[in-house]
Amino acid sequence: MLAGSGVAGAAGDASRFSDEPGPYLGDDELPKLTPPIVELGGKFLGPGNIPHGVLLPGGAVWQPQFWVYGTFRSALQSFDNDLGTGRSELVSRLDLFGNLQLSGSERVLIGIRPLNDGAQFTGWQYDPDRQDPFEDHTNADITTLFFEGDFGELFPALDPTDRHDLDIGFSVGRQQITFQDGFLINDRLDAIGLTRNNLRFPSMDWLNNLRVTVLYAWDEIDRDDNAPDDGARLYALFTQWDTVFGNQFSTTVDLDLALVDGSQGRGDLIAGGISAVQRLGLVNTTFRFLFSNDIGSDGTGLASSDDGQLFFTEWSITPYHTHNLLYANAFYGQDNFSSAARDPLAGGPLGRTGITFAARGIGAFPAPLGNRTDDAWGVALGYQMFWNRNRTQLIVETGRRGQHTVSDNDASAISFRLQQAVGRRVLLQFGGFLGAADTGPDQQGLRAELVVKL
Repeated sequence: MLAGSGVAGAAGDASRFSDEPGPYLGDDELPKLTPPIVELGGKFLGPGNIPHGVLLPGGAVWQPQFWVYGTFRSALQSFDNDLGTGRSELVSRLDLFGNLQLSGSERVLIGIRPLNDGAQFTGWQYDPDRQDPFEDHTNADITTLFFEGDFGELFPALDPTDRHDLDIGFSVGRQQITFQDGFLINDRLDAIGLTRNNLRFPSMDWLNNLRVTVLYAWDEIDRDDNAPDDGARLYALFTQWDTVFGNQFSTTVDLDLALVDGSQGRGDLIAGGISAVQRLGLVNTTFRFLFSNDIGSDGTGLASSDDGQLFFTEWSITPYHTHNLLYANAFYGQDNFSSAARDPLAGGPLGRTGITFAARGIGAFPAPLGNRTDDAWGVALGYQMFWNRNRTQLIVETGRRGQHTVSDNDASAISFRLQQAVGRRVLLQFGGFLGAADTGPDQQGLRAELVVKL
């Protein structure tokens, strides 16, 4: 293995890889693996010979391996505002997975979250009206269970020369589904999906690759209000286009559409989005447009299903002589765009804007400026710094949000998040914010979190 020397180029640019090859690294010099907590049948990404495995009737060869891994999080956090309705809490979350790897393309994944039930977490909650601070939300519910594979790899004997279009990926079961970076869908669904990748057309030389996915979900669907909709069904078509125009410009375009057949009183919804991700010179850019149309409640504007449009953009650049990141993100919402599906821990669709808008995924700690669309506009400007061999990271961000249908209702906030790696599995995180509204209450919050990679 050749390793880059990490020495800056002739111009002294620390963010540029050297043109000179590094020395050969022997096995003793390679970084040591950090194994999962359980390894059966073979090491995760470990060296050595591949076992012969088991030959299946369809011609596939499986080499079963089982790994258990996960993430434990424990957060001490407190927030307050001028109304005195804040809260302090010490809560925990455990995401634990068992991965049965059958081959390079087939696996079964099972997962549990034993310390939280939806948005309710096991731990201590302190507020002025609470008598017993401890809440127990332990459970043994299965939150993830699916099988995924590739039809052509499962039955290679049907196409031994690999000339036919049998390489169709699929997954079935309870699984995390995320499209349009979580704006359109960000939820764990009982679903089946089929994907055809690497589609190319000789007459379209500008198209490098087309991926098409169809999805059907029949259960575990949470609507835009982060609440479950028992009996809802979701149908979706997702496409991704990798394009290149000459030698100067290339972009990845996602064009997605979803239909939700909601239960009585929750509304039906059609929602979609188009996005383009590319580099413009030295600047990384994303442009995104999403829409939703309530088609089942006579335009009454349900919390789970409403009309709206959302424009969103991201810009970032790495300043010269650094590994840091300067970014600016902005959105403009018309009416109330509704996602097709949102997990109880995902918050609203605008969390992607920055840490000033994002849900934390643990406890009741709020997003300083909120992440719902609601005729809103907003902007976030941040700087992400790395040092100590990238084991220390600091983000400082400021944001502002307003509503173009309500005057004098703007709010601003400044946030920070400091992360420090400890050893090979532990991450310490500290964060906080100060928020000020033009007419509403000011608010502030502080938090500390321990993250352990199992």
